[in-house]
Amino acid sequence: MATLRDIKRRIKSVKNTQQITKAMKMVSAAKLRRAQEDIISARPYAEKIKGLVTALARRVMPESNEFLSKADRGRIELVLFVSDRGLCGGFNTNLIKKAEKFVEENPSAKINYYLVGRRAHEYYKRRGVNIVKTHSMGIARPSYGFAREIAEDLIKDYRKDRTDEVYIIYSEFRSALSQRPVIERILPLATEEKEEEERTENILFEPSEEEVLAELLPRYVEFQVYRALLETSASEHGARMTAMDSATRNAGEMIDRLTLDFNRARQAAITKELMEIISGAEALKG
Repeated sequence: MATLRDIKRRIKSVKNTQQITKAMKMVSAAKLRRAQEDIISARPYAEKIKGLVTALARRVMPESNEFLSKADRGRIELVLFVSDRGLCGGFNTNLIKKAEKFVEENPSAKINYYLVGRRAHEYYKRRGVNIVKTHSMGIARPSYGFAREIAEDLIKDYRKDRTDEVYIIYSEFRSALSQRPVIERILPLATEEKEEEERTENILFEPSEEEVLAELLPRYVEFQVYRALLETSASEHGARMTAMDSATRNAGEMIDRLTLDFNRARQAAITKELMEIISGAEALKG
């Protein structure tokens, strides 16, 4: 049975942990507010440029641009966005599971991994997969320059015929309690999907539709990567805030149980001492 000193030491330890989880929750809440503002601002542009390039791609010949069609030889570059740090519940695990499921659904494909976030590198570095490149998410807010750097790597691999398709896996932010892992193909452009139609029928493009599309497509890839970074960042902060809130509540419940155990143990010790005093007094009378 634990002594009073052991229980008291454990209560102190849990209280210290509770202070840490509470502080982490507050930090994540502040970061989440900024990340949420960023992603809400970026989503309309991301959807608009995607709808525009898709509508333009339907008006030109697929052979007119290398980003629209390519011979399928089963080579896929999978870009996985996760976090650098843990303590965010099942956030990273769910994204890695999404990637593993994609691999299982494409058993004949040769998959190369482009990893963004240290947790992904820690998971895959001992699993014998082909890792093209790794990046750290960093502690600052995602920048467009970082997204451009990643997009340039992906476009270079695609143009130099190192891959046939490029997919991105990221966590779509819905709320602090809900994040959904999604997978999207960004190269070649999926024109067969039902996207929101852009009204381009009566628009005159200069110098030509093909040249405008050639200029827009790299920007489209850059911004889809940028959106994935923003979504992942917001989702990470939301998941960590929720996890730390749950940990803080659990610590409070544990403190209550330990305090009850401490009071019971102290009461038992006091009762035992009283019984010993009474027994000694009765012995002296006899």
